[in-house]
Amino acid sequence: MQLSARNALKGKVVKVVEGAVNSEVHMQLTGGETIVSVITKESAEKMGLTAGKEAYAVIKASNVMVAVD
Repeated sequence: MQLSARNALKGKVVKVVEGAVNSEVHMQLTGGETIVSVITKESAEKMGLTAGKEAYAVIKASNVMVAVD
């Protein structure tokens, strides 16, 4: 698999919370951080996303906001 996105973060699925239309996918990255993504339920099912499965969080965005208190 080759992607144009430069931010492909490898990790493992920790849990998948299924909704009526979307699924919330929680992943633990190799550095220990956790990232959450909301994707369609159909996509999660087609990829067989379940706890323990290795996957990549691919981030492609034109803007990333940073905030501090």
